[in-house]
Amino acid sequence: MIHSRRLLALAAIVLLALSSGTAAASPPKSKTTAAAPAAPPPPPFEPLPPPKIYLFRGAMGPIFSTGMDRLEEKLTKAGFSANVYEFTICRWIGDRAISSYKESPAPIVLMGHSMGGLCSIVISEMAAKENIPISLVIAIDPAQATGDVPLNVERFINIFLSDSVLGGGDVVAVPGFRGHYASYDLKQNARVTHINIEKSDDIHRQIVEMVTQLPRIPPQTQADAVPLRYLVPADTLVELWDSGVRVPVRRGDTMESIAAANRVPLWTLAQSNSLPENAQLTPGQTIIVPRHLTPPEPAAAMATPPASPAARR
Repeated sequence: MIHSRRLLALAAIVLLALSSGTAAASPPKSKTTAAAPAAPPPPPFEPLPPPKIYLFRGAMGPIFSTGMDRLEEKLTKAGFSANVYEFTICRWIGDRAISSYKESPAPIVLMGHSMGGLCSIVISEMAAKENIPISLVIAIDPAQATGDVPLNVERFINIFLSDSVLGGGDVVAVPGFRGHYASYDLKQNARVTHINIEKSDDIHRQIVEMVTQLPRIPPQTQADAVPLRYLVPADTLVELWDSGVRVPVRRGDTMESIAAANRVPLWTLAQSNSLPENAQLTPGQTIIVPRHLTPPEPAAAMATPPASPAARR
């Protein structure tokens, strides 16, 4: 019994010696700061469903707003769900659009001529009360009684004649609006009237291209979107930018070189920045440049609306 106890004590001493030697041979482990886990990459953007497009004629639309019917035909031919309506059933169509969105969410696009432009804002306001976004609103010489663009509109474009009696709606956005905004006053173009402004084949083509891009545009912050307001020079071809962006001036930059680098007319820089076309620039200042949500096609579409024998109204 005693012999067994001695053997156990001896074994304990040997184990203690081995563990001490191992500890002495091993250098102390330095404390390391655990690396912060890398932020997960953003999930890939999945294209949105095709937009649902609602177009509205103005007063006596079947006679004076036939351009909206032609635009609807082009959008339908391009594969979109597009329908044209009279502005007189504006709120009823608005209720249908809201119900359709709740059942199957898809981007909503609203376009209107004259009173139809007013209708587009009315439906946007209806959707705002339901917290439903409106992807794009295009007003074409809307009525002067047209309300302000609400916060739920992501992109707004107004093409109008400020001296028009039948239209002339210089639509602005509500305070705090952070979407894309562009306003084009064509009053200096003698060929454009209230009853042909919605019939421009070139503007139609640009609208179809813009709508085609919408499902492929990922969500993005609007913090850098600068509103654009242009008095388009007489006989100048129109390109539908939807907002501006601030570009830093580098050494050697001029108004002309910035316009050329961004493929925009010089007059747009002059108006956007309230500067003469030959203004001297200082490195470090910023210049507002018109832009598209996606790069324009190599040959940007710009053409003057068709002439009309009718007098300006």
